Amino acid sequence: MQGILDFITNYILRNPPVLLGLIAAIGLIIQRKNIADIVKGSLSAAFGMLILDTGVGLIVGTIIPINDAFQQTIAEGVVVGEGLSDVTFIADFGGEIGLAMFLGLIIHLLIARFTPVKTIFLTGHMLWWFPFIFVAAGVEGGLTGLTLILFGAILSASYWSFMPWVMRRYIWDVTGDESFLIGHPTGILSIISGFVAKRVGNKERSTESLNVPKSLSFFREISVMGAIVIFIMYVIMSFVAPEIVAEGDNAFFTAVTQGITFGAGLIIMLQGVRMLINQIVPAFQGISDKVIPGAVPAFDVPILFNYKPNAVIIGFIVAMITSTIMILIANTTNLFGVILIPLVVTSFFEMGGAAVVGEGQGGLRGAIIGTVVGAVVMVGLMGISVIIYETTIRNWMLIFGGNDFSLFGPLASWLAQLLSGVF
Repeated sequence: MQGILDFITNYILRNPPVLLGLIAAIGLIIQRKNIADIVKGSLSAAFGMLILDTGVGLIVGTIIPINDAFQQTIAEGVVVGEGLSDVTFIADFGGEIGLAMFLGLIIHLLIARFTPVKTIFLTGHMLWWFPFIFVAAGVEGGLTGLTLILFGAILSASYWSFMPWVMRRYIWDVTGDESFLIGHPTGILSIISGFVAKRVGNKERSTESLNVPKSLSFFREISVMGAIVIFIMYVIMSFVAPEIVAEGDNAFFTAVTQGITFGAGLIIMLQGVRMLINQIVPAFQGISDKVIPGAVPAFDVPILFNYKPNAVIIGFIVAMITSTIMILIANTTNLFGVILIPLVVTSFFEMGGAAVVGEGQGGLRGAIIGTVVGAVVMVGLMGISVIIYETTIRNWMLIFGGNDFSLFGPLASWLAQLLSGVF
């Protein structure tokens, strides 16, 4: 039985192209499409997801060295405890995480079938990472065995079902399309950004209609703007943290190469987004009509970037500046008792999504102010979560936290402490 669970986990649920291809195939079969349409539709959905993943991989590949350089510079001399990474924790609790994921998926589908909350969470890697953080929270709270597995399953299912549903109005305001939701840990940051932007923003001036001189019109292309931003960041970091440039390489051309790679990653990612939406949404209609009436798929946050691409880059820049300032203040004052590092990955993906939501509620001003407030919250959440996850996954949180992981993880840990006293 464990072998079957491991096979499904490793080769289907944690393999987004295969997962989305199978879902597309099931939807088309339910609609009784002919074999040609089923093969074409399912493979096209898989291709779109693979293209999207490839673009994201290129983007992350340019961001991670910046994050590592920050970590080496800011946390130089700090001794990091063992047993705090994803690898070591999964080695000890991988079985519990896997079982929590499977039970959680069953509960999640039951919620969609029998309640008004019709979310179907399709962001493959997040089907693993949420049980990961909830099981870690249970361990921190003292839970073990079956109680720990059920704890992770119920909380994971609740997140997959309710968070995309809670933020649906903000997403639909941006996209004008009620056929899909966003399933990604940008949730709380996007809600905060949208809430603030609606009250202080101005929809009449959009990030996508900025008056740019003709000679600077290239700034309107997200790929060009993104490439320039990453180029500048690498140039700055080559002075602040020279280790970002490999020994023997030229700093300037390293920055050029990374900028081009980032821009190409954006182009590839957005092409994958378009292919995936064009294939998976119509195919999913069969599942919605026949199996879970009214079901709405929830996708990864890059799906949102296609609608307000300028807002994504603006959000990234504003979030990086704001969060880095807040982190320097926190580290100088020893606010959390832990050395924090800039959240480069979260600033791009989660805060990029939050900026798009802010733009949808309040235009350019809403995107900027909403992102500033969201970035402050992001640092606070990260600081709290690295305290809570002291003995399990602190190092992982330092790199990927500051989002829904860092909000619901600590809440889950406190709940686990209450439950451990009962059980």
